[in-house]
Amino acid sequence: MSIFLNSEYGNNKLSIGQILSNPILFLAFGFGSGLAKKMPGTMGTVAAIPVYLLFIQTDLWVYSALTLIVCIAGVTICDEAAKLLGEHDFGGIVWDEIAGFLVTMWFVPFSWYAVLCGFVLFRIFDILKPWPIKWADKKVEGGFGIMLDDVLAGLFSAAILFFIV
Repeated sequence: MSIFLNSEYGNNKLSIGQILSNPILFLAFGFGSGLAKKMPGTMGTVAAIPVYLLFIQTDLWVYSALTLIVCIAGVTICDEAAKLLGEHDFGGIVWDEIAGFLVTMWFVPFSWYAVLCGFVLFRIFDILKPWPIKWADKKVEGGFGIMLDDVLAGLFSAAILFFIV
């Protein structure tokens, strides 16, 4: 028995192999980070850091375009993953955390201090879900709903992070 992985995921009881071999599920599960038994959202945010480090190597326009693509594609990725899992906003779907972290870091100059602060701020807003994040989480359905609360958490985090750094 592994302390890191479940044997079945979602109401449709998908296996790890099914998740990792399906491109939509592989992305939705944050390249496998959402398979974590404990704190999959935090693990998804950890998986966002290498994506951020790759994106930050580009100029602001490319970073912006890539972040928008991640957010827009995330609506379909998360929606399809939820259907395949048979469960709306299953905890292992962490593509929204990746998008939210990229939004958090959008206009912030790179430093490891900024990455750490952005990580902590994003996790706080994603977990506590102050209004209107909680409203979006409860009221908006489908892939758009899965993505919206994390993008909002990213925007709130970005606003605070901008002033911190």
